[in-house]
Amino acid sequence: MTGDWRMERYGDVSVLCVMAAPAEYGAHLQARIRPLMTGVGPVEAAVVLTATLARLEARGDLPDLIVSLGSCGSPTLEHAAVYQAASVGYRDMDASALGFEKGRTPLLDLPAVLPLPCPIPGVPTATLSTGAGVISGAAYDAIEAEMVDMETFALLRSAQAFGVPLVALRGVSDGRAELKALEDWTSTLHHVDEALAAALDRLTGVLEADGLAALAIAASGGQDPAHSTPSPESLTP
Repeated sequence: MTGDWRMERYGDVSVLCVMAAPAEYGAHLQARIRPLMTGVGPVEAAVVLTATLARLEARGDLPDLIVSLGSCGSPTLEHAAVYQAASVGYRDMDASALGFEKGRTPLLDLPAVLPLPCPIPGVPTATLSTGAGVISGAAYDAIEAEMVDMETFALLRSAQAFGVPLVALRGVSDGRAELKALEDWTSTLHHVDEALAAALDRLTGVLEADGLAALAIAASGGQDPAHSTPSPESLTP
């Protein structure tokens, strides 16, 4: 379900925006981007993005940056607000019976939780957990991260295979109440769409002003005061 996507350019930076589901792609984002649509879940995300990046690499046209956009669940964060994912883990990976740390992939020299750059001034940060299952109610108790989604870890691993950095923006669509129907997720997505578009506009400004250097500042841990993480209300419709 890759669709009619296009590469965006902000200043000197080429950006591939990636989303999972058309339901998350509302009018505000439609006015700004045409994302690569992967489908839902880590398998579809990894397959579609990897195939796309392989084709782009073959013609010498890899993006400078991948931006993962979409909704997430959280029982504690401000709903309809957008957060930059400061890190992401893979909650489905559990080889602890063999002596491996939960979340760490056996025989892969990577930690269980991978850091992500957070270059956008004024957009709050939060930790993210990716997995194939929909999380609701008491299932949150077993997850240490502040947000859950179903794609970002897979997208990051695909991006890493091609040496492309990734920024993840997630809008909180659910988590406070038990999910009982599809509408419990989709009913808030128009608010998430508006907030994601506002965050994307801020990212556009950063990239046009600083280019990929903004990612290096964030990754080094040396964010200046302008890159602090205040209340998310400014990105809540």
